[in-house]
Amino acid sequence: MQGTPLVDMATDDLMRPVDVTTRSFFLTSRAAARHMISQGRGVILAFGGSGEPLRDYSIGGFQIALCAVEAMRQQLSMENGKHGLRVVTLRSGGVPETIPDDFGGREQLVRSLQDMTMLGRTATLEDVGNIAAFVASDRARTMTAATVNTSAGALID
Repeated sequence: MQGTPLVDMATDDLMRPVDVTTRSFFLTSRAAARHMISQGRGVILAFGGSGEPLRDYSIGGFQIALCAVEAMRQQLSMENGKHGLRVVTLRSGGVPETIPDDFGGREQLVRSLQDMTMLGRTATLEDVGNIAAFVASDRARTMTAATVNTSAGALID
């Protein structure tokens, strides 16, 4: 239901991405954390994070879901740091490669994502993967309860 303003959206359409996203992140993180606690170390990566909604495009429950996942990331960080677990969010500001070719308004959305960046380009899946690999590595062993901005300047911290 992206593209539909909240005031025009049915409750189920608003709640679907919130329920699916938060439930998935909770179940996956819980399973991973239980395993990692027994090892005394590990990294859980969240993708998305909270931030300003897109000004020119309504993303409905998706924005709410991102904020909920960010709240869970914060809680997981606080509860599990003592067990050697790190929890970090990667925030991209949008990766056009992930938008289906047949998505209505795709070209406009991609252009909007690019126009919002300071570098004139968005992150690619390869960019996000490289940053995720670094954050999950021991080289980033001091990073937890944090958000890493990979938005090419679209999102300002």
